Amino acid sequence: MSLRLLTVAIGNEVDVVGARQRARQIADLCGFNAQDQVRIATSISELARNAYRYAGRGQVEFSIEGRTAPQTLLMGVRDQGPGIADVELVLSGRYRSSTGMGLGLLGARKLMDAFEIQTASGQGTTVLLRKLLPPTARLITPRVAGEIGAALAAAPAGLALFETQQQNQELLATLAELKGRQEELLQLTRELEDTNRGVVALYAELDEKADHLRRADEAKSRFLSNMSHEFRTPLSSIRALAKLLLDRVDGELSTEQERQVRYILDSAGALSELVNDLLDLAKIEAGKVEIHPSRFQVAELFSALRGMLRPLLVSDRLRLSFFAPEDCEMFTDEGKLSQILRNFISNAIKFTEQGSITVTAEPLPHGGAVRFSVTDTGIGIPPEHIGIIFEEFSQVENHLQRHVKGTGLGLPLCRQLATLLGGEVTVGSRQGEGSTFSTVIPVIHDQADGAAERLSLAPREPAEPALASLPVLVVEDRPELRLLYQRYLHQSEFRVVPASSVSEAETLWRNGEPCAVVLDILLDGKDAWHWLVQIKNDPARCDVPVIIASDVDDKSKAMGLGADAYFLKPMGRDELLAALRSLVDMPQPRNEIAMREVNA
Repeated sequence: MSLRLLTVAIGNEVDVVGARQRARQIADLCGFNAQDQVRIATSISELARNAYRYAGRGQVEFSIEGRTAPQTLLMGVRDQGPGIADVELVLSGRYRSSTGMGLGLLGARKLMDAFEIQTASGQGTTVLLRKLLPPTARLITPRVAGEIGAALAAAPAGLALFETQQQNQELLATLAELKGRQEELLQLTRELEDTNRGVVALYAELDEKADHLRRADEAKSRFLSNMSHEFRTPLSSIRALAKLLLDRVDGELSTEQERQVRYILDSAGALSELVNDLLDLAKIEAGKVEIHPSRFQVAELFSALRGMLRPLLVSDRLRLSFFAPEDCEMFTDEGKLSQILRNFISNAIKFTEQGSITVTAEPLPHGGAVRFSVTDTGIGIPPEHIGIIFEEFSQVENHLQRHVKGTGLGLPLCRQLATLLGGEVTVGSRQGEGSTFSTVIPVIHDQADGAAERLSLAPREPAEPALASLPVLVVEDRPELRLLYQRYLHQSEFRVVPASSVSEAETLWRNGEPCAVVLDILLDGKDAWHWLVQIKNDPARCDVPVIIASDVDDKSKAMGLGADAYFLKPMGRDELLAALRSLVDMPQPRNEIAMREVNA
């Protein structure tokens, strides 16, 4: 959708000045700050002057693109002149002209968010400029566009003298601002010189302490993971001897003796649980936990969990139910998935006095992953405490704490195990109403997609004769869609490098350039239009194709700001692969190259 604001005819020098003045007025009415108003006015002035100088006449059109914020101010400068020869050379900055032709184009290109030029010999030139409205600007609706038009009609175009005086005032203000900034920079330089030595010394000290802490943490993890036998053997002996006493193997026990031995057995069991959780976490941190994927049915896993955990129900007022779809098959580490669900269910039993505990498995759309959820009707978790329950040794105080014991390691362990399986853990809770703990686990565990691959865009060494997998940076805040894209590109010439935010995507990009970007416009409630503009205005990154996949239906704005393809969600696998293969320069297989060399 485009809303026309104003058209200005260019027929003489006074019209050029008038176009500049109108550009400034429109920028002001649209909500741009003073600096951007000058940029817009200067760009239009330069291009309008070119149209008058080389074509004798032309026109400038102003309109608004987009239905949702941030909208785009679209400016078009058109003429019917002879066209621009060697336009690519002009835009490269290497063209030299005695008339100064090309300088206006280059300046406007640098000042705007998007720049497009169409020119042909004898058919004239059209230059389109786009500038995103600032986040604080009001939404330009047809009614607001009418108000802007009325305000422009009420404001006289003015004289060239007035516009010249305005430019002089801007120049003086800019010079004064530059002088003030120069003085500030000099003062800052002096201060930085005074503190630089101290900062360097501080960084050296911090690096030394960080290295010391890292070594200590590694030593702790190695110690704990290597001490599993030494920890567990005496605990097993204590528990075995306590059971012998309770079984009266060596004679009868008095009532008091039996009570004390049961205390010993219960304490040894609690200590054994703590040691097991602690050692599991230490092994994960030390990198000694291996994933052993196998094929299994979720219904069979739930059946085993039902038989294992039903004895923990000590009250008839609490019901434990399992619901799994038929023929839901997975290929992952069944033992570790079972450990996650056991921890979830055990916690639910501990903190639910009556009601129900429901365990469900829900395949996500397109079959890329399964969401496992454990929902209880227990005491719930206060909102201010949800953020700490996944921290080690952290527990939320409540009236049931004196009846149940816990180590505070179960949920952190669940999160670590889910990460190892390529998934994640989430929680939702309302105090006094219950909680839902969920984990999303990929249906197929791909051992090649480890944590190291998420940290780098560098291509992996391929096995012959396959092509090297090309990294595609997928910027999507919804984990189920990131998993979906991974399944889409599985066993293709591409591989997904997932990012949940623009900042994470920037970090990944610095580690290596992707072959393409799949970008969602709305990320955690914030739009990514400005990041698209940054990519396309960066000479080092502008050639990387950007594919928009979003719920925002605004294709014209996306393509105008430089997107190479646009899709509304949900995007299909065939659409994604077709877009990537058409936009990415595909490398040739090594065996094909070798064959050509032999034939040559």
